[in-house]
Amino acid sequence: MKLTLKKVLHFPLIKIVLGISICLGVLIGIQNLISKPLVSSLIDNKSIGDTIVNYISVIVLLLTYYYFFKVYEKREIKELSKTNLKTELFGGFLFGFSVLSMVILTLYVLGYYTVDSISGFSYLLAPFSFLVIAALIEEVFFRLIIYRIMEKWLGTYLALLIISIIFTVPHLLNDNVTLLSVLLLLTFGFAHSIMYTYTKRLWLPFAFHLGWNFAQPFYGSNLSGTEEEPIINSNFDGPILLIGSDFGIEDSILSITLLLMVCVLFLKLSIQKNRIEKRKLQWL
Repeated sequence: MKLTLKKVLHFPLIKIVLGISICLGVLIGIQNLISKPLVSSLIDNKSIGDTIVNYISVIVLLLTYYYFFKVYEKREIKELSKTNLKTELFGGFLFGFSVLSMVILTLYVLGYYTVDSISGFSYLLAPFSFLVIAALIEEVFFRLIIYRIMEKWLGTYLALLIISIIFTVPHLLNDNVTLLSVLLLLTFGFAHSIMYTYTKRLWLPFAFHLGWNFAQPFYGSNLSGTEEEPIINSNFDGPILLIGSDFGIEDSILSITLLLMVCVLFLKLSIQKNRIEKRKLQWL
C-alpha cells in the first residue's frame, strides 16, 4: 500500500504529537514574546499582571486548539461547542469542589480537621488564575488531544487504560508522591477521561479538575505542584490514610474512594447513553 503524506499526517500518533507541539508552541511563544512583556510594561502590580497573562493564555490555548484542529481534521470542533456550557462549567466546578468538601466534612466530624484562621481572598487573583490555566493545559493536552484521538483509534476502554497511565507519569515528578498518590493519579486520569467520553466536550472534566484543585488550598491542604498560601489556615491531625500525605488531601483514601465512585457513575452513564467508542485500528 502506498504510503502517502496524508496518511502519515493523519496517523493518530502523529496527530497527537503535532497537536501538542502546535498548541504548546503557540501558547509559550505568545506568552513569552507578547503577553508577558506587554502586560508587565503596562501594569506594575505583579499579582494583577500575572492574572491577566494567565487568562490571556486561556484564550490563546483554546483558540489555537480550535483553529488548528478545524483546519487539520477538517471538521466542526464539537468538543468546544457551547452546548450545556454553563451547566458543565459551573456544575463541574461545584461537583469537583463538593467531592473534596465531603472529605473535609468527614474529617471535621471525626476531629481530624480544625480551622485556625482565614488568610483572606488574595488567592482568587493570580493563584486562582494559575489553577485555571494549569487545569486547562492538562485537560486540553490529556483529554482533547491524547485521549480523544486514542479513543477513536483504540476504543474507549483501551484508551482509558492508556491515558490513566500517561496522565500519572509526569505527575510522579511532583514532591511527596506515595503509593496512594499514584492510585489517586490513575483514578483521576480515568475519571476525567470518562467524563469526556460522556459529554464529548472539554467543559465538564476541566471544571471538575479546577473545582477539585481549588478545594485543596481553600481548605488549607497542600496542592501538589504549587506553593501558594491557602485561603483557610487549618490543621490536619489524624491517620495519614484518612487525612492524606504531604502530597495533599487528595491522596486520602476518602478522596480516592469518592473519585472511584465518580468513575463508576460516568462509566455507567456512558454505557447507558451509548457513548462508548469501538476500536478502529489504523496503521500506516
